[in-house]
Amino acid sequence: MGTEQIPRIAPTTPAPDGSEGRRTARSGPVQWLVDRTAAAGELLTGRPVSLYAASVLRIGYGLLYLVFLLREFPHRDEIWGPDSPWTPALARELFDQTGWNSILTLSDSRAYFELCYALALVTSALFVLGWRTRVLSVLFAVVVVSFHARAIFMTDGGDNLVLLMAIYLALTACGRRWSLDARRVRLRAARSGAPAPRVKHHFLRQLRASLATLTTVVHNCGMFVIAAQVCFLYGSAGLFKVQGASWGSGTALHFVLNLRLFQPWPALSHFVDQHTILIAIAGYLTVLLQVAFPFVLFGRLKYPVLTMLLGMHLGIAVLMGLPLFSGAMIVADAVFLPDRFYVFLPRLCRRVGLRTGVWRPASSRATGAGSVPAQGAPGVPGPKRPAASPERRDTPVTTELASGKD
Repeated sequence: MGTEQIPRIAPTTPAPDGSEGRRTARSGPVQWLVDRTAAAGELLTGRPVSLYAASVLRIGYGLLYLVFLLREFPHRDEIWGPDSPWTPALARELFDQTGWNSILTLSDSRAYFELCYALALVTSALFVLGWRTRVLSVLFAVVVVSFHARAIFMTDGGDNLVLLMAIYLALTACGRRWSLDARRVRLRAARSGAPAPRVKHHFLRQLRASLATLTTVVHNCGMFVIAAQVCFLYGSAGLFKVQGASWGSGTALHFVLNLRLFQPWPALSHFVDQHTILIAIAGYLTVLLQVAFPFVLFGRLKYPVLTMLLGMHLGIAVLMGLPLFSGAMIVADAVFLPDRFYVFLPRLCRRVGLRTGVWRPASSRATGAGSVPAQGAPGVPGPKRPAASPERRDTPVTTELASGKD
């Protein structure tokens, strides 16, 4: 047997100038940057994020502004009407300096004002229900901007955040969940039972794909701006409080509770003010929560922080009489809850209802205590139960909603 010659491979020697090592060293950071950029692009253009959170913002701010308009209905003429102390002429003069505008100042007629107020109520109600949301979101933003600009010195400032969020929501796809639009799409898909016909023309397919990508990008950017706005609000408020001597000494809430302007129930304010240690702890905790809020959003610590912020805003609403501001902040905090939370929430409520007996399944409610199910004669089998009712068939849209995917 002959011996097999194994070829000898000459060892590679590094380049004298070390260029190979520099290329290897550069490939690490460059590749990491490329991967991060690709991941950010996929997150931005891949699918719309936080669709349930956007729907909660739509329902929350629409309902909040609807209640606000109904609450001020007896005083509408004093705040926004032609007989307001801040007259339409003064409002138009201010608009020339600030660049604001309002549909309420287009005419000084009382009939026109009443028509605008009725349209504002209808717009807010339809926006809450999610009917033709793409158009109603723009109309809702116009309504909020117009009423805010018309009486910019007559309100308490709690509608400033509602104004910003109304503008941001016009950029989002806030009607794809929990809305009449979503129900219409679901029923249409269940009625047809077949996928949408494929567009044969290549240009039309590309145009439809481009429009879908553009909608996704605008929606994701809008949700990012909303989250950034809330973070900036909390962070700036906390840093502003840190600079004050009263917040550092723990006496800021004591002075707030003794302001007559913010005492809807003076007896309750005086009762709370008697617990000085708890007031000081609440003041320090408020500053800590607001400063740390932007840094706890990417972990599970955000859930107890959001819970404590909820309690803080409820306290502001009750003790200081600022329900519009507190409601706007509570709704804004909902943007940081993931979609799986909103998908799991109805299931949790259903489980609690079943355990407490408040909610019963549809079959038990339909049968009732006094009804007897149909039975066959002796020796004759009764009617067979269907394996699955037609209402329980899952269409692609219902499956998507049940799974919580966007």
